[in-house]
Amino acid sequence: MAITKYTVRRPTFAPWPDLDFMPTRFSRLFDDPVFGPTDGGRWNPAVSVSETNDELVLTAELPGLNEEDISIEYENNVLTIAGEKVEERKEGDEDRNYHVYERYFGSFNRSFTLPRTVDPNSIVATFDKGILTVKLPKVAEAKGRKISITR
Repeated sequence: MAITKYTVRRPTFAPWPDLDFMPTRFSRLFDDPVFGPTDGGRWNPAVSVSETNDELVLTAELPGLNEEDISIEYENNVLTIAGEKVEERKEGDEDRNYHVYERYFGSFNRSFTLPRTVDPNSIVATFDKGILTVKLPKVAEAKGRKISITR
């Protein structure tokens, strides 16, 4: 019996969600190994950036990594997250043939240009269960305020 990749089918045609994933699909077209796993390489973790009135919050999925494997730097309004995910191979794995191989290993480097409204001295990063969260507080001047009308 052959092992095949399961594809989720949607009951109705909805073109917009499919278009949202096009950049990911195109990048994976060139990044996916064609003939099995590669020895190292580059990969990009999934990242989300959200904003509130007080801060920007960046979250990145980094499964299989420890805090020591991740480097976070801020310089000239650019936040850079880098690291490396190493595949653990055991003796005798050289003869292993993969039927499905969707895991990524190797180094990664993501950089984000941040607005000048971010307070670089108050940036805080936490790492829990493979999710990196970087909180980027805004400076007080950028938070906005209500202006009352005087009479």
